[in-house]
Amino acid sequence: MKQSTKLFTLLLLLWASFCLSEAYAQSVSLSVSQDRGKNMISVGDRFYISITVKNLDEEPTKPASVPGANVLYFTQTAQSSSFSNINGKTSQSISTTYTLTLRATQEGKFSFGPITVGGVKSNTVSYAIGAPMPEQDKSNDQNRAQSQNPQIPGRNADPSKPTFIGKGDGNLFMRAEVSKSSAYVQEAIMYTVKLYSTFDAIKFIGATASPKFDGFVVEESKDISTSLTFETYNGKTYATAIIARYIIFPQLEGSLKVTGNTYTVSVDEREYYHDSYFGNMAVSRPLQLNVTPNDLTVSVKPLPKPVPEDFCGGVGNFTITSSLPAQKYSTNQAASIIYTVQGSGNLKYINLPDLQKLYPPQLEVYSPSSEANINVGRSDVSGNVKFDYSFMPLESGSYKIPEVKLVYFNPSTGQYVTSVASGYTIDVEKGVGSEKSQTKVKAKFDDQLMPVVSKLSLEHRPYVYGFLYWLFYIIPIGILSGSYIFYKSYRAANADILAVRSRKANRMARKRLKRAATYMNAGDKDNFHDEIIRSLWGYVGDKLKIPTSELSRENIYGKLAMQGIDDSQIDSLIKLIDDVEFEKYAPSSGQSQMKDIYDKTVETMNNLEEAFRRAKNENV
Repeated sequence: MKQSTKLFTLLLLLWASFCLSEAYAQSVSLSVSQDRGKNMISVGDRFYISITVKNLDEEPTKPASVPGANVLYFTQTAQSSSFSNINGKTSQSISTTYTLTLRATQEGKFSFGPITVGGVKSNTVSYAIGAPMPEQDKSNDQNRAQSQNPQIPGRNADPSKPTFIGKGDGNLFMRAEVSKSSAYVQEAIMYTVKLYSTFDAIKFIGATASPKFDGFVVEESKDISTSLTFETYNGKTYATAIIARYIIFPQLEGSLKVTGNTYTVSVDEREYYHDSYFGNMAVSRPLQLNVTPNDLTVSVKPLPKPVPEDFCGGVGNFTITSSLPAQKYSTNQAASIIYTVQGSGNLKYINLPDLQKLYPPQLEVYSPSSEANINVGRSDVSGNVKFDYSFMPLESGSYKIPEVKLVYFNPSTGQYVTSVASGYTIDVEKGVGSEKSQTKVKAKFDDQLMPVVSKLSLEHRPYVYGFLYWLFYIIPIGILSGSYIFYKSYRAANADILAVRSRKANRMARKRLKRAATYMNAGDKDNFHDEIIRSLWGYVGDKLKIPTSELSRENIYGKLAMQGIDDSQIDSLIKLIDDVEFEKYAPSSGQSQMKDIYDKTVETMNNLEEAFRRAKNENV
């Protein structure tokens, strides 16, 4: 009896160890993929190298560098496990996928690998930048998508469930909306991205690409959803959330396109299956999806004609007020006056009139310092901008500081509106040592005759016959005539405002680049890219005498070609503008990239200035 019991126990242990034995086939594999819809990797595009680790406890480390590309992210993107029972033998397999997100930096053919994880060596993958993707890499793209959507064993793969969600799917999709599809140039438009989901849980949402707002200036709003709400859409209930909100200002008229960006969403998917012993059961498994909202088109109208001469560039609803802190003034002592523009709209792009032309000549006005207090809200940009002007009285007396008018366009009424800041009358007293001394000196008469120091002559030639006598008349007449000619030439040269702006285009662009350098040194990415874009557009618009409302890539291309500028220089300018707009919303922009953009901008402007000068000399 004891022997039979021992034999039975031994057989039972052998059977259990046989059934519970695990078949570990350890491996590490690499694959290359890119965004769906693209058949090649271009410089600036993102692509991916997936590292799939099977049945290993070790994790791969983030590579320090990858040939031909910059490393953006390295994270675990998928994990799956499977169990099988064949003829009483149970086996288990665990697979984990890590994705290396890269940005292509140079053209050529490159290879990556092999790498070693837990003593297991991987394969080597090849990829080409600037050439169509090899067929083997396209198959790797499909394998990567399948690794991000693993199937539970025992459940047939559902071909109707996508492994990559593009514009939308019944279970999870995104919708992009704008507050208005037709707007004026510089009018604020709200752009929102809303997530719709029926999955049990959403664990992670992250943007893997930047939206493209071609022809827009963008302000990102922090007013997004902090929790999920429920909404019925097309007869189906979804959990929804606003995941992105932007206030965009169109800069060009015509039809402008907003291209939706790609998001990575990690969710829990509940799977149901039937177990012969426990009955119906459910299990949650992680699922990672790439989702892209729909593209949108905005029809942009030009501002109504005629545009007032003193138009400040503001589009929205604004008011202007003035504040004169001091009450007493003295000559040659600096004072200040503050103008505050408050309201909602494109506050950052408002310019006040030239106060030097408005103020009395006895008050010397200097360039202002501005301070912006901006709030990017749910549907608009609001706040105030303070312009602090310093001025100095040059002479004592009573002077009137005139009213300052702010002419802006109100899109809600479709009309130009004028807001007026109050004027003041000030009394200026003489400052200490500020004017020339007028000390009177009494003449003293000496009745003694002066001695004769030279011999007297009977011949006397009057001074009127000498050249020096007439020279005292010729010099003032020459100076007066020259001043009159210079004044006439100056008025003629400055009568054409566009011509003046064209001559001063390079100097104005240098001032903007100086401010951009200040933002670059401070690490202020948003203001740096805004200033670079304004310097490029402003320089070309002023140089070609093109109004801001008519600036477009097509216009400047044609105008520059008519000026005799080489196509290579024009293409370089257009590409630089596109690169700056792209880098503004790229999360990887850093100090070095801002320095590269700044140097490229200076180089491009110098080349264009030299080309304009050469073309002018050839036409003479």
